[in-house]
Amino acid sequence: MLSFDGMKVAVFLERDGILNLCEQAGHQQVIPRRAEEFRINPVARELLVRLKQAGFLLIVATNQPGVVRGHMSRTDLELMHTQLRRQLPVDDILVCTNDDPSHPCHKPQAGLFLEASFKWGLDLDRSFVISDKWPDARAAHIAGCTSIMVQSPWVGRDHHDFLVPDLKAGVEKILDLNAHLFRSLPVAA
Repeated sequence: MLSFDGMKVAVFLERDGILNLCEQAGHQQVIPRRAEEFRINPVARELLVRLKQAGFLLIVATNQPGVVRGHMSRTDLELMHTQLRRQLPVDDILVCTNDDPSHPCHKPQAGLFLEASFKWGLDLDRSFVISDKWPDARAAHIAGCTSIMVQSPWVGRDHHDFLVPDLKAGVEKILDLNAHLFRSLPVAA
């Protein structure tokens, strides 16, 4: 596991559109509401294994206000996350079900990233966020993480560090940055 001065390094992953497949209706992303609609991105496992092999913690950070709005049951949400844990090598799944965008854990706020930092002992300045939505880029910026945005209609015009065509390019960007930026830094045991 990557560690700098005793602090671990993570890749935060958006769930919908990155780790699972979503439909698009007009300019809206249609996320699964029931467990049987949930489909893992077929390229995600191999790519996440590469990040794990490079020493990163993998943490899913997702807004799921559909629970509070009554569009999705907690049971379905848990079944989806059980499927994620079984099929992908993720270390943690952090969820904000709050409907208020100003709530500290609701992205674009950085609460989920800060919670993970405390829980896992993370160096957020050396951690990354992969998403296809602008709220994740803003939360990454607030937390001090490097944002890797996958091209989508939801990237927006907010600050993001890198824009890539797909998840594979995002993982390769992180591995390349990690190899070049952190090669000269001492790695703790």
